[in-house]
Parts: sequence; structure tokens; C-alpha cells
Amino acid sequence: MKLANQKTGLTGFTLIELVIVITIIGVLAAVALPRFIALQRDARIAKLYGARGSVAAATALVHAAILTRNGIPDPELCAVGGTADNKPGNTAVRGSVCTENGLIATVYSYPASTEIPAVEPGNPGIVAAAGLSPIFNPTQQNLQDEGYSAHLSGLADTVFQIQGAPDIANCQFTYYQAASPTVPARISVVTTTGC
Repeated sequence: MKLANQKTGLTGFTLIELVIVITIIGVLAAVALPRFIALQRDARIAKLYGARGSVAAATALVHAAILTRNGIPDPELCAVGGTADNKPGNTAVRGSVCTENGLIATVYSYPASTEIPAVEPGNPGIVAAAGLSPIFNPTQQNLQDEGYSAHLSGLADTVFQIQGAPDIANCQFTYYQAASPTVPARISVVTTTGC
């Protein structure tokens, strides 16, 4: 019987191979990690621009609805809140327009800035018109559940912000309610330095 010292066929990685793989993983992590952090910021900015687009579209749609209805009250009740009066833009008295979800409060033919949720049931303003929450007259909690925050600034401005931003005061835009028949509603540029 012949005994021989045979290799068992086991192989493995050498120390240099392991060091090279760990170095490559470290370099990839150093390059990728900042990119993933930037993606979060980009997502908050995109969400803010999306909200601004919703507010702009709602503003245009409410204004167009009032213009086409020419101040004639709706003959039937709206889904929520009563009958729309469709007051034209020559009065500062609050009016209303019927949407498929309910009445929207208006001033000078544009959506009004109202308390959130609207104190007067069924008469919310720009926040409800923009549809940032599945709830028609959302509370602050409903908006936060969707990643937004909105509040009145003064009597006629609504500030929209993104929840979770490092500096929420610098991740926002403002809706300025129409000030007169000749000064329509407007929306500020988006501030993204704090997103």
C-alpha cells in the first residue's frame, strides 16, 4: 500500500484578492452613497414642482369654470357644500364654484386661500382644489400623510411645503390669492435650497 500526500483539491481566495475586492466595494460605496442622498433631495424637489403644477392647474380650471358659467348660479346642488353661485371676478365677496368633489371657495374668480381644513364646511379653497390629498377638505394630518404641509400666511396667501425636507421653510412655494379684479391669483417660484 502506497501512501501519498495528496492535495485535497480545496481552493480559496488569497489575501491580495480579498483586499482588492474590499477596496473596489469601498470605492463604489464612496461614489454611490452621495448619489443616493442626492436622489432623496431630487425626489423632494420633484414632489414640490408636482404640487405647484397641481395648484396652477386647479387655479386655471376654477377660473375657467367661473368664466364659462358667467355668474349664473348652478341649478342643482353640488356633491358637497350646497349650490355654487359662480360669482364673477368683479367682487371681493367670496363666491363658490362646483367641482366634481364639492364646492370651492373663490375670490375674484380664483380659488380662495382658506383655513386648513376650511372652517366653513364644504367651502375649502386652493388646497382642496389642487387635490393634494384624497380627502376633499383635508386636515393638516391628511396633507402630512401625503408628504405635504400647507398653511395660511397672512389673510390671503397659502404656503405649500414638503414634509421631511431638512429645512422645510426653504422647500416651498406660495399661492397668492387674487387681490382685485385686475390682479389675478399667482404662484411664486419654488424655493428648493432647503429640500
